[in-house]
Amino acid sequence: MSDDAKHRQIIKDKNMKISEKELVVGRRNALKMIGLGSTAMLASGFRDIIATEPPDMKAKPKPVISYGKSPVAFTTGTDRQQMMFEVIKPFDKELRTGLKKKQLVIKPNMVVTNKELCATHKDALRALLKYLKPIYKGQIIIAESSSSVNSSDGFKNYGYTDLEKDFNIKFYDLNTKATGRPYFILDRNLHLDPIQIADIFANPDYYIISISRLKTHNSVVMTGGIKNIGMAAPLNPGSINGSKPISYKRNMHSGGSRWLHFNLYLMAQGVRPDFTIIDGVEGMEGNGPINGTPVDHRIAMAGFDVVAVDSMCARLMGIPLENVGYINYCAAAGIGNMDRDKIEIIGGKDPDKSIIPYKLGSNITMQLEWKEPLNLPAPGQRPQNPPASPSQPAIPPKPPK
Repeated sequence: MSDDAKHRQIIKDKNMKISEKELVVGRRNALKMIGLGSTAMLASGFRDIIATEPPDMKAKPKPVISYGKSPVAFTTGTDRQQMMFEVIKPFDKELRTGLKKKQLVIKPNMVVTNKELCATHKDALRALLKYLKPIYKGQIIIAESSSSVNSSDGFKNYGYTDLEKDFNIKFYDLNTKATGRPYFILDRNLHLDPIQIADIFANPDYYIISISRLKTHNSVVMTGGIKNIGMAAPLNPGSINGSKPISYKRNMHSGGSRWLHFNLYLMAQGVRPDFTIIDGVEGMEGNGPINGTPVDHRIAMAGFDVVAVDSMCARLMGIPLENVGYINYCAAAGIGNMDRDKIEIIGGKDPDKSIIPYKLGSNITMQLEWKEPLNLPAPGQRPQNPPASPSQPAIPPKPPK
């Protein structure tokens, strides 16, 4: 083996192995954040805890934009194309600058491929493409990684492929990729879990626009731009050469709602949209993001600060912000603003007049467990065994006949 090949192998081994020391460090950092009640956590702050993954594995973080005010364009109505134009137009200059020498990727949202209400509406996607056509002359990638292994079915079922005749677009099913870029999240034991994420979301040469519907969620209360990208990044290649099916999305969920809130925050450090659009003409309430029911909300919004946009989504859905863990984590870490005083609403409409309390998922109590302490044993103490179940009384013998 040549010296150059040996060097490459050393770098590869260094990047793909996790030492026991690194696992412990990651676990302690996680406990600092997750083990506190939400009030104590936010009061103490945790900007010093930037990530749990080893430095050599850490994806280059995207720049934070929590200084000053975050502009969010907001409008109301029923004409999707007009509304999309109204919330994109205020950012025209910045979009033109940001798209220079970049490959544009649009990420719609489709959790599954056969339920129209769970997916980005084709007219919203058409309006975005129409606005971008005079701005961006290259081919645009429409990328998705649905929970179904074959995302291409959704491109067809939701009418996205009909757009090919009018726009220079290419559809990209991220689930066809078996390997990507390594990234660390936490498993249910607070150990570092190396997963594979799509290169397309971590490559600085790509410009990512998220466009999704306003929806409740059955694990993290609600979903907007943060989750649309954060849960698209983990690959979902399925079975490879007859092996056991692989889904790194499932790893994100492996510890339940508490860890999913936190893993979305970990993902958002390096993987989040450059520009976020929310189509709330028709939202989803109840047991979203798949099995909810429609809400005639008639709103739309957009902005560069995805934390600000998502926090406004929660407000407009009547959801107390203190109930959405991943937004709180991202805001406290400086990824973006959720403070209403630091969000500048652009447009002539008042969001406070468009609040509709959404019915939340039937398991909302479980979704809010992230706010409660872990009740871990004190240092030096061993976990107590759970109390034994009371013994069942013996069944008395039947009296003789």
